[in-house]
Amino acid sequence: MTSDESDGDDADVSFVIPARNEADYLRGALASLTALDTDYAYETIVVDRDSSDETGEIAREYGATVVQGGDSSIAAARNLGAERARGEWLGFLDADTRVRANYVTELLGFVEAEGLAAASSYCRITGPRRAKLLELTINHLFSRLERPILPGFNCFVHRRAFEELGGVPDVPNEDTAFSRMLSRRYPTAYCPTVLVERSGRRIADLGLTGTLWHYARLDVRRLRAEC
Repeated sequence: MTSDESDGDDADVSFVIPARNEADYLRGALASLTALDTDYAYETIVVDRDSSDETGEIAREYGATVVQGGDSSIAAARNLGAERARGEWLGFLDADTRVRANYVTELLGFVEAEGLAAASSYCRITGPRRAKLLELTINHLFSRLERPILPGFNCFVHRRAFEELGGVPDVPNEDTAFSRMLSRRYPTAYCPTVLVERSGRRIADLGLTGTLWHYARLDVRRLRAEC
C-alpha cells in the first residue's frame, strides 16, 4: 500500500520528514516510501521548513501531506509532523534517507517480537569511502550502547511513548537527547538488518574529521542545554 492509498485515519505508521531545500534528495526518499512492500497502512508527512526550492511540490507529487514548518529547528519540525500524524507508530526519516522495501514489515515485526517502544535499524551510508567509518559506528557502536542512540534519520517510535515524553527536545543533537529520554523509561534496540540508505553528503562536504567535529560541538551544546 502506497502512502497516498491510506487516508491516515487508520494508518499503522506515519512517516515524518523535515525538509528545507531538499529537492535534490527528497524525490529519492519519497520514491522509496511509495515502493514499500507491505500490507500495513501508512502515511507520509513532509514538514517544509521554509524552502525556496521545489521541496513542497515534490512532496505533493508523491502524495505526501505537506505541513508548513516555517523557519523551525529540526526538532520542532519533527514534533510538528507528529502532531499531524495519525499512525500508531511514528517513523522519523530525513530527506536524504531511502528505505528498503521491507522497512515497515521488518521493523514492526521486530518491535513487536522484542516488546520495544522504539527502534532503529542498521544502515548503509553512501558516498565517499570514509563514510563507512560513520556507518560502522552507527551499526556497531550506537546499537550496542546501554542506551542505544537512535539516529534522527531512522527512528521508529510508538506514538504513546513519544507523547508521554513530550516529543523531541529542542536542543542540539536532538536525536541523542531523545534517545536517552526514551531508553530511561522504555526498551529500545536496533534491528540488525540494513533497512535504510543514508547520503554521506556531510562527509563529502566536510570530510570525516570535520563531520565528527560538527557533531562533537553539537553534543557539547546538548549537554549544556540538559544541565
